[in-house]
Amino acid sequence: MDLKIAGKTVLITGGSRGIGYACAEAFAAEGCAVHIASRSRESLESARDRIRSRHNVPVEIHVADFSRGDTVRSVVEAVGHADILVNNAGAIPRGDIFAMTEPKWREAWELKMFGYVNATRAMLEKMYARKKGVVVNVIGLAGESFNYDYVAGTTANAGLMAFTRAVGSKSVDHGVRVVAINPPGTRTDRMTTLLRSQAQQQWGDPERWPELTKHMPFGRPAEPTEVADLAVFLASDRASYISGVVMTLDAGQAARH
Repeated sequence: MDLKIAGKTVLITGGSRGIGYACAEAFAAEGCAVHIASRSRESLESARDRIRSRHNVPVEIHVADFSRGDTVRSVVEAVGHADILVNNAGAIPRGDIFAMTEPKWREAWELKMFGYVNATRAMLEKMYARKKGVVVNVIGLAGESFNYDYVAGTTANAGLMAFTRAVGSKSVDHGVRVVAINPPGTRTDRMTTLLRSQAQQQWGDPERWPELTKHMPFGRPAEPTEVADLAVFLASDRASYISGVVMTLDAGQAARH
């Protein structure tokens, strides 16, 4: 299927690792010019070099802290011509209402919650002027499967789901679509590191970490590429009538609980 996005430009926040990097690879494979942003120059340069070695497309990097509104706006200004924005940067720590003190909570939300809001606002100004564009928010399953021990994350994700639906319901008046994906537990480096640590504690063998995922659908976590494939489809003209929608990528987990 021709997704009809070759030649378009995409900006991906948190694009050097995990789901963000998988999205960068997937868009590059479709012939898009790719801009990736994150805090680490080293990881950005490594990601850029890997993508360039595999795909004949332009790849640019932006060393940026998206928890800072002024930085968000400067990056969007530099890549204001982007046809697609993928909001992906942000990892909120686990903790219940008492563990997540006000300073911890605010710090966590500066990147995930306000980073998404600020980047979307800044990019929509550009997209509305052109009467076209797509914003894809990669959020997380905790937004609909509430978790006491991940209270700051579950609350932020639920808020970003509402944000997507609210903005995406009106953006269509300006020719722009806003959509979101709620991935489940996904086999990123971060997840693997945590599971290896758990396997070491439980069995004294970090290599047994896959056993900790056997309860998941298909007996495994989702792959970053599976999330990325959905992001590319939603950003493409093949999904041209989809906006204000949150796609749950959970292999039926919600229905099982």
